[in-house]
Amino acid sequence: MFDIGLSKMALIGAVALVVIGPEKLPRVARMVGTMLGRAQRYVSDVKAEVNRSMELDELRKMKETVETAARDVESGVRNQASDLEKDWGDATKDLRDDAHMTSASSFDSYDSDGGYTGFDTNSAVVPSYSHPRKNWRLKRGAVPQWYKARAGVRNKVQSGAARVARFRPKKFH
Repeated sequence: MFDIGLSKMALIGAVALVVIGPEKLPRVARMVGTMLGRAQRYVSDVKAEVNRSMELDELRKMKETVETAARDVESGVRNQASDLEKDWGDATKDLRDDAHMTSASSFDSYDSDGGYTGFDTNSAVVPSYSHPRKNWRLKRGAVPQWYKARAGVRNKVQSGAARVARFRPKKFH
């Protein structure tokens, strides 16, 4: 910040000793030190604020570019989905038209060899997938009560105080 060498510092200290006096010099030196510290902190705070505002501007620009890229991707996906949906609709329409043109008896229950397939394409229903969940209640219910009682499985909830009172030895009168 300032280009002050050792000789200049000694000259300033000698002048301050003569002008201020030896009694007030330590107090003035402390005050000057605190003022310089405050000034340095203020300058560093201003620098940090400027850096933060510059980074914030960069982040805003980056956010805008990411948002525009996301919008472009979204519009592309929507266009592809609409094209696919239109193609799917055309294909299923063609299949439906072909199915209505053929006779149900020749298409439904006999294959090309003349054998019965037992498959009716007009009434074919595809079941939806259901996850084979494990039913833990059935598993717990499969264990007999006498085994639970012998093994000491708790089937009622008790508080700690109630459990202590239950198993406390009885006093004889």
